[in-house]
Amino acid sequence: MSETTIRAATPADHDAIWAMIQPVFSAGDTYAIDPEISRDDALAYWCGSAAYITDGGTYYIRPNQHGGGNHVCNAGFITSKSATGKGIARAMLSHALIEAKTLGYDAMQFNFVLANNARALDIWTRAGFVQIGRIPRAFRHPADGMVDAIILHKFLD
Repeated sequence: MSETTIRAATPADHDAIWAMIQPVFSAGDTYAIDPEISRDDALAYWCGSAAYITDGGTYYIRPNQHGGGNHVCNAGFITSKSATGKGIARAMLSHALIEAKTLGYDAMQFNFVLANNARALDIWTRAGFVQIGRIPRAFRHPADGMVDAIILHKFLD
């Protein structure tokens, strides 16, 4: 894979971001987002904090909690179908871990990774995230039925 350029997203990127997040959200099989979410609401959700874009992917970083919990961030990642398997998710995660530390976070936590999302779990685990919790039957998957959600955490040392 050639060098991946990742940069902060701007409003000029909204069409490209929407093109990546809309099919994922409407599929309803990875994110706990209303599959009928409007474009404006989806972009407000995705771009409401620090959002980033690259050719074939986008991610965001935001505080996982407010107040006393705002030193731990949460992040969301989407890779376009055409970029799947090309290392984009790994590149975005590497960038996000550095960016999160630059933004002053001490740790990153994924609150809701579906147990049947083997590709994401493999990427996060290889990057040093550890499972700190499991929510039984937390998600109504359109094909797999009730699926557990995994909570993952990594200190940004």
